[in-house]
Amino acid sequence: MRYLGLRFLQSCLLLMGVSVLSFLFVEAAPGNFLDEVRLNPQISSQTLARLREQYGMDQPLAARYVHWLHSVARGELGFSFAYNSPVAPLLLSRARITLLLTGSAMLISWLIALPWGIVTAEKRTGWFDSGSSFVTALLLATPDVTLALGLLLFAIRTNRLPAGGMMSLAAENQSQWLQIKDIAIHLLGPLLVLVLVSLPTLVRHIRAAMIDALESPCVRAARAHGIARSRILLRHALPMASNPLISLFGLYLGSLLSASLLVEVVMSWPGLGPFLLEAILARDVYVIIGTVMFASLFLVGGMLLGDVFLFIADPRIRTERLA
Repeated sequence: MRYLGLRFLQSCLLLMGVSVLSFLFVEAAPGNFLDEVRLNPQISSQTLARLREQYGMDQPLAARYVHWLHSVARGELGFSFAYNSPVAPLLLSRARITLLLTGSAMLISWLIALPWGIVTAEKRTGWFDSGSSFVTALLLATPDVTLALGLLLFAIRTNRLPAGGMMSLAAENQSQWLQIKDIAIHLLGPLLVLVLVSLPTLVRHIRAAMIDALESPCVRAARAHGIARSRILLRHALPMASNPLISLFGLYLGSLLSASLLVEVVMSWPGLGPFLLEAILARDVYVIIGTVMFASLFLVGGMLLGDVFLFIADPRIRTERLA
């Protein structure tokens, strides 16, 4: 457990460092929330001064950071200037929508990529592997925004998919089952883009890990003993290839969330992506910092979860720490 405790401490320190850097970068950015308010001739300079004092903009950066830490301890994550509300409820309501998208994309991507990578590793000299390499290379070379815009254009031209949003207006007064069905239909577009974005990297990593496992001496010995090919793949090669794939899991979560923010903006999925864009345009400092911290927590949590899985799956880590 000392290994996991050390990883948890490193994760906490990493999040602390991200919060400090977020404050520094936001402070270095030009302008603030009151710049647009200052353009209104009906608002006096005395009112602007009171607003600066109310929002704490007249305090030094260190004092604002300490005040933000106190709000984090209270579960507020700061105060949104634009919404006149604590950040945490605003963030959580949109984070659930983003997690619905990213969680579905992660599940489907791994369910497709795992057998795909195993088959291409087993048939790495055949036509299937050549075609797979071409498809994954094509998807890797295509920018995420191009895939999102292409699918959005397809939805608009054909009316086969919703062009944006999470639920149609007509579904609000329908039964719960029809509402779930309507959400699933709206989810299909951004979900397809995220799966296409993440599949090439996953397939190539799984293929490389499986090839290394299939060429190991123990797997060759199993083949020499006449063990069935399916048993060799699933009972011998796949457990040997699990370590790099478990390590990939945490990084994959962070990259998937980053891609989902862009896809949400392009395809009007009401998650954290549009919320963050609105906060940046409005210079809503604590909403920006809260969203960045959530993304960092998502990445760090994924990496920590990967370390837990690795600790459980690999006895060498446990014996090494005990020794």
